[in-house]
Amino acid sequence: MSHNSFLHKPLSFCKASIRSAQTANLVLEDGTSMRGYSFGHPSSTAGEVVFNTGLSGYTESLTDPSYHGQILTLVNPIIGNGGVPDTAASDEIGLRRYLESDGIKVSGLLALDYSNEYSHWRAVKTLGEWLKEEKIPALYGIDTRMLSKIIRNKGTILGKIEFEGQPVEFLDPNKKNLIAEVSTKVNIPFSVRHYSRMYPISSIRGAEVHLVPWNHDFTSMDYDGLFISGGPGDPTQAPELIENVRKVLRNDRQEPLLGTSMGNLITGLAAGATSYKMAMANRGQNQPVVNLLNGQAFITAQNHGYAIDGNSLPSGWKPLFVNANDQTNEGIMHENKPIFTVQFYPEGNPGPTDTEFIFDSFISLIKKGKGTSIPSVLPKTTAATSRVEVSKVLILGSGGLSIGQAGEFDYSGSQAVKAMKEENVKTVLMNPNIASVQTNEVGLKQADTVYFLPITPHFVTEVIKTERPDGLILGMGGQTALNCGVELFKSGILQEYGVKVLGTSVESIMATEDRQMFSDKLNEINEKIAPSYAVESIEDALEAAEKIGYPVMIRSAYALGGLGSGLCADKEHLLDLATKAFAMTNQILVEKSVVGWKEIEYEVVRDAADNCITVCNMENVDAMGVHTGDSVVVAPSQTLSNEELQMLRKSTINVVRHLNIVGECNIQYALNPTSLEYCIIEVNARLSRSSALASKATGYPLAFIAAKIALGIPLPEIENVVTGKTTACFEPSLDYIVTKIPRWDLDRFPGASSKIGSSMKSVGEVMAIGRTFEESFQKALRMCHPSIDGFTSCLPMNKDWSTEVDLRSELSEASSTRMYAVAKALNENFPVDDIHRLTDIDKWFIFKMRNIMNMEKNLKALDSDSVPEESLRRAKQIGFSDKQIGKCLGLSEAQSRELRIKKNIIPWVKQIDTLAGEYPAVTNYLYVTYNGQEHDVKFDDCGMMVLGCGPYHIGSSVEFDWCAVSCIRTLHQLSKKTVVVNCNPETVSTDFDECDRLYFEELSLERILDIYQQEACDGCIISVGGQIPNNLAVPLYRNGVKIMGTNPLQIDRAEDRSVFSAVLDELQVAQAPWKAVSSLGDAVEFANSVGYPCLLRPSYVLSGSAMNVVHTEKEMKKFLAEATRVSQEHPVVLTKFIEGAREVEMDAVAKNGKVICHAISEHVEDAGVHSGDATLMFPAQTISQGAIEKVKIATRKIADAFAISGPFNIQFLIRGNDVLVRPF
Repeated sequence: MSHNSFLHKPLSFCKASIRSAQTANLVLEDGTSMRGYSFGHPSSTAGEVVFNTGLSGYTESLTDPSYHGQILTLVNPIIGNGGVPDTAASDEIGLRRYLESDGIKVSGLLALDYSNEYSHWRAVKTLGEWLKEEKIPALYGIDTRMLSKIIRNKGTILGKIEFEGQPVEFLDPNKKNLIAEVSTKVNIPFSVRHYSRMYPISSIRGAEVHLVPWNHDFTSMDYDGLFISGGPGDPTQAPELIENVRKVLRNDRQEPLLGTSMGNLITGLAAGATSYKMAMANRGQNQPVVNLLNGQAFITAQNHGYAIDGNSLPSGWKPLFVNANDQTNEGIMHENKPIFTVQFYPEGNPGPTDTEFIFDSFISLIKKGKGTSIPSVLPKTTAATSRVEVSKVLILGSGGLSIGQAGEFDYSGSQAVKAMKEENVKTVLMNPNIASVQTNEVGLKQADTVYFLPITPHFVTEVIKTERPDGLILGMGGQTALNCGVELFKSGILQEYGVKVLGTSVESIMATEDRQMFSDKLNEINEKIAPSYAVESIEDALEAAEKIGYPVMIRSAYALGGLGSGLCADKEHLLDLATKAFAMTNQILVEKSVVGWKEIEYEVVRDAADNCITVCNMENVDAMGVHTGDSVVVAPSQTLSNEELQMLRKSTINVVRHLNIVGECNIQYALNPTSLEYCIIEVNARLSRSSALASKATGYPLAFIAAKIALGIPLPEIENVVTGKTTACFEPSLDYIVTKIPRWDLDRFPGASSKIGSSMKSVGEVMAIGRTFEESFQKALRMCHPSIDGFTSCLPMNKDWSTEVDLRSELSEASSTRMYAVAKALNENFPVDDIHRLTDIDKWFIFKMRNIMNMEKNLKALDSDSVPEESLRRAKQIGFSDKQIGKCLGLSEAQSRELRIKKNIIPWVKQIDTLAGEYPAVTNYLYVTYNGQEHDVKFDDCGMMVLGCGPYHIGSSVEFDWCAVSCIRTLHQLSKKTVVVNCNPETVSTDFDECDRLYFEELSLERILDIYQQEACDGCIISVGGQIPNNLAVPLYRNGVKIMGTNPLQIDRAEDRSVFSAVLDELQVAQAPWKAVSSLGDAVEFANSVGYPCLLRPSYVLSGSAMNVVHTEKEMKKFLAEATRVSQEHPVVLTKFIEGAREVEMDAVAKNGKVICHAISEHVEDAGVHSGDATLMFPAQTISQGAIEKVKIATRKIADAFAISGPFNIQFLIRGNDVLVRPF
């Protein structure tokens, strides 16, 4: 494939027109050429092309002198989000306040996507404006992942940005003395007493610092300490500096010496070691280094392409730090002199400040004077590092699914079992949820013993008595397991039977769950929390609210999913909500409301050796006031500056250390959108729904790692299973953006409010991956509701807005439909500022949403016969589906797809590898995007495709994940390769090591065809994913997909209510009187003839959606309209409702129409209660043998008539000796 074929069009829009931009070419010395769009100064440039895996701080990175002479590639897919602060602003000692030097140092900048519209309270201009001011060329529309992989595989590579008519030659900057070019030219004194900025200069607090030129002869100067700072290029190009340091070392001066970054290289060379050009540079904010003195690991910011050969160090010197990934040297020390250096940036900026103590250690060396050893001034680790000796571990599951506690705990529990088995620890699992994967009885990844018992202190105690485990894991079973563990601890059961709680201790759990203890603990370390009072009575709650001032937020202790929480505007509201809260808890927290602030989440991991990493940070699109489980969430955060991200990250690590968390923890923050003010909202010392989302968003298996840590295994010793060669002690870098959207089923509950708040209501969620926000966002909307085309003002399930809708009210009150209200407002030309004011959604997100609406308007203005390729490509890059484009152009989905393929607009398959292409991945965790130029994988396996269930919703839950996983594992036993497609982050089936290829993608006709055809699959299994895949059977079949099992045409006959009923009549299988109706008159006539009540049944629906028992003509009119709406392409069937009947279910498997196995269960309730809401007995208890035989006969007839191959379910009504097929 020619590298010249790719052209990524601009993604920023102004009103209804597309912003044009000048193009230029990125040309690499190997001949690779990519075309991009200019957003900087339109001038050609050349240099070494490098990439940085950092996810924040483009302002700081661009001004880092170590990038001098280089064309910088940012893997973060979207830049410019936060604009640029005042670049001329100075701090109190005269340094640039927001920059790392006096201006931009890179020779050029490359990005995938650029936001010309920014949103941040510090911003004064766009990134593009700043680049033009400083005359720096920049391109976006570059496949930065492809570029990173080229650099990874080839090492050093030269490149140039060429504008038309401005040819330029390749240039190797490393042949020059780059240090001299960026160094100060004069001696500059600084006073940094009481100064707190993160510059290398300013980090040397409490001292007077003289900044001198690189070649200044400091050997005869009078100083207390010598600091060699960072710089660009090859250290051997600065011989004068090396010689001056060599003189200091030879003169046996006793003043301490510290070197950072280039200072490490210079000192190493001066000592007599050798340096080399690295095959792959370390540039980013997530580089793990290990202190060789005590084994502690730290996450560091780095920017260097050269390293010291640790083996070349002369006598008297030894390595101090080593990179945990590539084992390169990260620091050296003299064994007898006060000299030590580090290769990383202790001050971060951009990046973490975990090693800022390096400067404090340096100052300590100076103050303590001669004879002070380096180990004595470095921090000591006091945490335990020995492994926990256990032979049998009890793992508590979460029990039955509920709001706030769903399939994510099946995933986490399964991961924990897998981790235990890898370490040869026997596992006992308690979980009464029969639909979960973790409770499978046999299998390589299953527990040794499974108890289907309630997770209560009584039953857990009985299992402990029987099994005598020596370890207990509480963090994988949600709030249920946590609360049970606390009770067992308080009652003394754990102590009595010698059971150790692995991971986070019960005392620490209690400190996070008890609101008063939580508040006290945070106050001990001066962490910021909202003013609050923990109270145990309504009277005290009212008194607390008066002290704080309304509005206030209340939160319940030991509660799940925000249960018992809410915003109270006044005394009356507080009385009502507190009364309800105290009905389920004995303690609530009354706190100051921070509604409207940004909500940010961090997933943090800490081991017993005190190694800490933050695996993922996530930003809620909805502001504070909406439970995170009900909010649209993006990862990584998009509207925060490096300063804000690192501030919260530092807080996160402080908190988990103080609370002594061992394992995984989720911390939620409220961040003032116009300042650095923040407060901690909640700490969850366990795996959660957010943890599952973070795991799938990053590829970092949090539950698996947490289980290993619970056994005392240090993070640096755990392998990154995605790369197979790097350590798990790192922070993932994402070259894509993830969007999570909740799934609500509030329509199932008549009278239920669609309003959402601090108490969770969603029953499931989806996760979409894209390389622009618009692409990710639109994919997620479609995943959540197959009836939705994308970001549109149309409501799910083809509902219409009320003619009396108050759009401003819809925007200002959070609800399950607010995103559609935003689309409607944009469609009606509401100003972005107005939408922001009404919703508190950050303007950056609204700008991006407006891009989508503007594209829709542009497409509708085009003619389908002459639509430009660039317009079509651009629409696909911002997430438009074929169907969506077709509607705009007046085409069918098939015609739209044909048009796209004709114009050679195809999607690219990309990997999730945790490190943004820095290291090759050994797993195939994949997604599809239109923002690329090459595939990351080859397609030569021809595996069997398995479609998952999509989002959990009423009628489709963890049971279908169990089906999918069982199918995948069976295919593996048959030596079949598997290709899984699913979009639910809570599932085991979306664990990348369950299958050969996992596509975290839409379950839509378009996407499945894309993957099926690209992978050249042997076939597709749809029968294990529930209704969403089932509904795709016929469309896929008609597009050439080989559907395994029952013929899709037969599935269609069974799903179509009228056809199915007609077939039963032909088979002489008894059923209630029925009729397919097409009008209200027909329905009323039939109902009058057979008598009310009647049952209305739409086709192709799940769990009784829009199925209703009708008792009157008035109800008939109402319910018929609803059934017609959800089943527009298929008839609605009206059936006589049989009262007083028993109900049994036949679950069977057939092959070519012949039943090969079956199971019959009976409902405890009489017929009329949906199967999903009924209590079942197995086997049937009250049904006669004669009736059972009739059920079997009818089942065999139906299986044969529909030539079923695979699983199927039939429900029967039994009254006396009469057996009827139940309408379903």
